[in-house]
Amino acid sequence: MDIAVSQVQTSAKKVAGLQIIIAALTAVVFGIVEAGWAALSACFGGFISICVSLLLRRGVLKANEIAQEDPAKGMTVLYFGAVQRFVLVLVMFGLGLGLMELSPLATVVGFGTAQLAYAVVMRKNAHPASRK
Repeated sequence: MDIAVSQVQTSAKKVAGLQIIIAALTAVVFGIVEAGWAALSACFGGFISICVSLLLRRGVLKANEIAQEDPAKGMTVLYFGAVQRFVLVLVMFGLGLGLMELSPLATVVGFGTAQLAYAVVMRKNAHPASRK
């Protein structure tokens, strides 16, 4: 197994675990402060973030595999993956806020806090030369 692939898989596990914990804590806070519906909304926001992270992992692994043969095609896969994730976020927020009528604040905060978990893990795994 390629070192980069191993790193991506390890980071993805850390990110998913931390995102689940943070989304659950955010839901508990909203459940205490507001009500059960806000807690469910925060969970949904965290779920969106987890889905996006898993989609990113899948895309990076696929791009790595394709780049072995054709680096340009690998980059195309990464760009297409970015568009997929953007559309996924829009559709899921649309479903949550429009169709399910979830609490907007709780949904966005749940999403944002779970995304912070992603940023924290990725910052820790950054190349040592880029850390200061």
